[in-house]
Amino acid sequence: MVKSRRGFLISSLGALGFALLLQQYPVNSSAPKLITLMAILGAWVGLTIYFWPRKKPRIVVLMFPVLLALPFILPGRVLDPVELRQEYLERLSGFEGTKYFWGGESSRGIDCSGLPRRAYRDALLQSGFRSANGRAFRSWLEQWWYDASARALGAGYRDYTVSLEVTGTIRGMDYEGLEPGDLAVTSSGVHILAYLGEGQWIQADPGLGEVAILDGRTSENPWFRGPVTTHRWRALAEAR
Repeated sequence: MVKSRRGFLISSLGALGFALLLQQYPVNSSAPKLITLMAILGAWVGLTIYFWPRKKPRIVVLMFPVLLALPFILPGRVLDPVELRQEYLERLSGFEGTKYFWGGESSRGIDCSGLPRRAYRDALLQSGFRSANGRAFRSWLEQWWYDASARALGAGYRDYTVSLEVTGTIRGMDYEGLEPGDLAVTSSGVHILAYLGEGQWIQADPGLGEVAILDGRTSENPWFRGPVTTHRWRALAEAR
């Protein structure tokens, strides 16, 4: 019986290790997410079986799902626009120099839509921990689970964004209606950039092969010469 329970412990640790290893892969698609959740569930079941004869460790293991779910059932409040935007912009800028990786959304590789999604998601998580705001945690979970391409964000997928009235090319349009953190989606829907303020834009550029911050008025970057539509994260628009 002891050997059998030890086998469950080894299997649980192996499942946890596999889940952690999987997080090193930069692409956050449906398959890795499902496998990660299954690995965590398997680890929890194995640890429950291993610690079952011991009352205190058993209670701790059984309480783990409750503790994990607690942030997502907290009461929700309107998100603080100043803190959320500041955190979001800091996260965006923090990815400067990260290599371009199609489908990626991590510091090990990121693509054009993954950049604003990941930065915004991290800002939501930080906001949730800072203020114990269930709405921020639930928004983070939704953003983590549902992928959104540049085209989808431009089309208001899952009501993540709202459309702004500012259109044209990044080189020529009026920036007066933009706020730091706003998004520009190319008319083709294949690329997305984020505005940092003072004429600066950040993007995961496949041509440059990395995340770069460039001046939208003076840079010769080709993405600045094509027509775009502009958008704002709904939480930031609602908080105005």
